[in-house]
Amino acid sequence: MKTASTHSPAIRTTTVGSYPVPEWLAALPSEQSLVDATRVVFDIQRQAGIDLPTDGELYRFDVNHPDTNGMIDYFVRRLGGIRSEIGRRDADAFRSKSEMRFRSKPAGVVVGPVTEGSLNLPDDCARAAAVAGGAFKFTLTSPYMLARTLLDEHYHDLKRLTLAVADALAAQAAALECACVQVDEANVPGNPADGPLAAEAINRILAAVRGEKAVHFCFGNYGGQTIQSGTWSALISFLNSLRADHLVLELAHRPPSDLEALREVDPRVGIGLGVVDIKVNHIETPEEVAHAIERAEQVLGPGRVRYAHPDCGFWMLKRSVADRKMSALVRGRDLYLGRA
Repeated sequence: MKTASTHSPAIRTTTVGSYPVPEWLAALPSEQSLVDATRVVFDIQRQAGIDLPTDGELYRFDVNHPDTNGMIDYFVRRLGGIRSEIGRRDADAFRSKSEMRFRSKPAGVVVGPVTEGSLNLPDDCARAAAVAGGAFKFTLTSPYMLARTLLDEHYHDLKRLTLAVADALAAQAAALECACVQVDEANVPGNPADGPLAAEAINRILAAVRGEKAVHFCFGNYGGQTIQSGTWSALISFLNSLRADHLVLELAHRPPSDLEALREVDPRVGIGLGVVDIKVNHIETPEEVAHAIERAEQVLGPGRVRYAHPDCGFWMLKRSVADRKMSALVRGRDLYLGRA
C-alpha cells in the first residue's frame, strides 16, 4: 500500500451515474420531490467520501422499463424526428434486426431529420448544480447506442443516423455547466467492428464539452445481467481514438486478461477502474477494493489509474446495498493510498 499524502488523492473516487430511485419519490413524484431526492443522492455520496458524484439520473427512470430503467427512452422520446408510438409493424420490422434480440420493440421510429427536439440536458444539469454542493459529473447516453435501438425509416443508414444523433447531443453538451461530462456506451463493446463509427460520434460530443471529458463502457446491464460478449483487447484501437481525458471501465465483473489488455491504452488517457461489482449484492471489503487497485497499478504501471468506481450505475440495487458499496469503495481507495 502507498504512504499517506496530504494533497488531493492521486486516485479519485466517482460513481457511474444512476442511483436507486427513493420509494418516496416514486410514490409522490413532483418537481420539488425530484429536487429534494437529487439533493439526498448528492449528500449520500459526499458523506461516503465520493470525490466526483453524479446526480443519480433519477428523472430518467421509467417504471415501464424494469430491465433497462428507461435511460434510452428518456433521450429518444425527446429528440425531434423520432416517433415514440410503436405499432405492430414497427415491432416486427425491429425484430428482424438480429443484433438487438434483447429488445422486443424499438425505442422509437425515425421519421425525419433528428434534432434536439424538446430534450433539455442543460436544464437537467442546472437542477443538479443547484443542489450538488460542489463539483459533479453529468452523464448522457452515446449516440451510437441510441441509434442502435431505433427503427430507421428516414436515413436508412446507421452512420448517418448515428452522426445526426451525435450532432443533436453535441449541441446540448456545449451548454452543460459541470466539472465533468461522461458519455455512456454499453453497446459497442460487443460490436468492435463499429468502433470507428462510435468513436466519430462520441468525439463530436466530447469536442463540445468544456470541462473534463469521460467515456463509460460496460458490456451491458440489462436487468443486472451482461448482454454483450467481447473483450477489452478487441477495443484498444477504438479506445485510443477517443478524445477523452479518462475512461470509466467495467473491470470488477471481468476476467483478469482484460486488465492486461489495457496496458495498450494511450498514456494520455486516464484509466477509470471498476472495482465494485454492481451485478451482485456482495459488499466488497475495503481490502478487496485496495487489492484490486494495487493489482491494476502493478499491471498498468504507476499513475495510470486516475479513478476508482463501480462497474456501472446502481439503479437496480437496493439503496442499502448501493450505499455500503460506495462506502467500501472510498475506504478501499483510502486504504490503498495510505489515507485510512
